[in-house]
Formats: sequence, structure tokens, C-alpha cells
Amino acid sequence: MIIGIDGNEANELNRVGVNQYAFEVLLGIYRLQGIWSKKHKFIVYLKKQPISELPKAKKGFEYKVLPGGGNWIVTKLTPHLLFGSPKPDVFFTPSHYVPPFSLCPRVCTIHDLGYLKFSGQFRKFDFWQLFLWSAYSVIVSKIVIAVSNSTKDDIVRHYPFAEKKTVVTHEGYDDSRFNENISQEDVRRVKTKYHIVDDYVLFLGTLKPSKNVESLIEAFSRVIPTFPDIKLVIAGKKGWLYDSIFHKVEELNLKSEVIFTDFFPEEDKPGLIKGAKVFVIPSFWEGFGLDALSAMAVGTPVVTSKAGSLLEVVGEAGVYIDPYSVDSIVQGLLKVLKADKTEYNRLVEAGLTRVKNFSWDKTARETLKVLESAK
Repeated sequence: MIIGIDGNEANELNRVGVNQYAFEVLLGIYRLQGIWSKKHKFIVYLKKQPISELPKAKKGFEYKVLPGGGNWIVTKLTPHLLFGSPKPDVFFTPSHYVPPFSLCPRVCTIHDLGYLKFSGQFRKFDFWQLFLWSAYSVIVSKIVIAVSNSTKDDIVRHYPFAEKKTVVTHEGYDDSRFNENISQEDVRRVKTKYHIVDDYVLFLGTLKPSKNVESLIEAFSRVIPTFPDIKLVIAGKKGWLYDSIFHKVEELNLKSEVIFTDFFPEEDKPGLIKGAKVFVIPSFWEGFGLDALSAMAVGTPVVTSKAGSLLEVVGEAGVYIDPYSVDSIVQGLLKVLKADKTEYNRLVEAGLTRVKNFSWDKTARETLKVLESAK
């Protein structure tokens, strides 16, 4: 069987969210070639040459580059799938955007449907593209992968007909990079690079309305009187509608207390998370909450909202807050920062136990089974 994959989300050096998911699933499937090499051939379709981090092409696993820019799925990928050769027997899109026409069954991954509840947090074009194409993908795909039970529940609520064809494959984490053995030398290197001198609370994510960063900044301003030497590190690239985040820092006179890293390379992430006293996720919703796993895996306590899949991912290992209440965020942060050694270590151990339920190898194996069943 020939399995086609849209590899563009994985083919990015600066990976966040869906990019990391696509990259890890592609890499995980590649590593399972002992299972599929005698049965399948994979063709990964790209709009540009593969980055060096992607698996090397070899027999049974190859790249097909179709140069192009905007609207590539419609103008380049779809015509090739219809008229090019060889034709896949199954096509997998690790995002919401399947090819509009295909002669073979399609499989897509839906990461979350939060945009349906929070449409005002998106630019109009982005919202309508996401809404219409996601709905179309759910309709035409033979199988829909949801990255959490929470996301599956949302899919079924909005598209009841999709209940029987929607399966859950949880995301994972890289235990070779995120573990208890991250050195203090690496932590010091990262802190020096981003001019972090004191202890810090860490937020990590794209700067956009759904992440609720403004409420976090306001909550942090109320933490400072109790912990005057702690800093808030906001790590992540600018997304959209982010100007108000910087205005909030100026409004509260926190420019010397809040550190923005902008986008940072993957090699800095383990040390940055390990060095934090608290890892906080105040989001209004999350399709999975990938970095919560990374934080728990390195032994950093997690303060998180119950939105979306976060309760499902973090389980009993986190301190939960109401994302709509600044007071609640304050209380969550203070609970960890004020914790004595015994309580702090209890949170650390709970997180280390929780992450054992997740791995990218498991995600890849379950995804491969889905693709095999879609023929």
C-alpha cells in the first residue's frame, strides 16, 4: 500500500503546536519501518526541500517536492494526487486541511475546535478558512484523528455524523530531551542567554488571544508583592492580535519584571522549562497541551486551566485555575511558590508519574494502524 502524507507542517525549523505533532508523527512512523517496510511505501509531499532534521529518504520512504507557494494544497498537491503517478492508496494530512479532491481515502487530524467558541479571537479570514476547511475535512475524511478525548467530544458535538469515524491518538513527548537529567549547566546557559537572573514563572506558547497571556500578566503583578525577586518569562513567537499583551506590561509598569524571549530554538526548551519554578498554562482552551508533558517530564510543577484537554493530559499532577478569574490564577501561582519542600516535591513526583502514560512512539504506532485501516 502506498501512503501519502502532507509533510509541510513537519518541514519547519521553528516548530510549534501542529508543526511539532506532524514532525514527531512523521519521525515516529519512519522509525517503525521494521513493522511496515514489507507492506507499505510512504511518499511525503512537500512544497520545498526537506529540512535536515526530517528523516532521510530511503527505499520505502521518499519525498516528493512540488514547488509552490500560496494555496499549494489546491494548486499543486490536489492536481498531482489526481493526475500524477504513483497514486497513494491512502492520504494523511496531520492538520485540518485535506486536499479538496482525492481518488483515495483521506485521513486528517483535528487538533481542536476552539475557534468555534472563540471566533472573536481570530482574524476574520483566518477564522473562516479554519471553520470551512475543517468542516470539509471532517465530512470527506474516511477517518478523523483527534489528539484528545476532549477534541473528539467537540467534533462529535458539532458534527454528530463523525462519531463512528473519529478515533483518539494522544500526543506524546520526547523523553530523550525532556527528563530529570537536564543539567544545571544547560539551565545556566539558557538563563544567561535570555538575561534571566532570578527565579521565574514560565509561560511558553504562541502569543495570541486564546493563550490568555494578559490575565497571566495581571495575575503576576499581584504575585510580585509576595515574591518581589521573581520574574515572569513569556517564551514564544508573536501570533496574532498580540499588541495588547505588550500594552498590558507597560500599563502595569512591569517592563523590568517580564522577560519576552520571542521565538527560541528547540535546543533551549528543556533548559528553559527545567529552570522554572512554575510552568503556567492559563489558556482559554487547548487541543492537547503538549508543553504540559514536557514540563512534568523535567520535574517542573504545572499550574493550568481546566480548559479543553488540559485536565485529561495533566490529570491529578497539576494545580488548576479558572482562566476567566485573575484571582484564581494568582492563587494557583502562589500555591506552588509558597509550597514547602514536601508539597513541591509531591507535585514534581506526580508529574513524573503522569507523563509515563504518553509517548511519541505510542502516537506513531496508533497512527500507523489508523492509516492501514483506512484503505
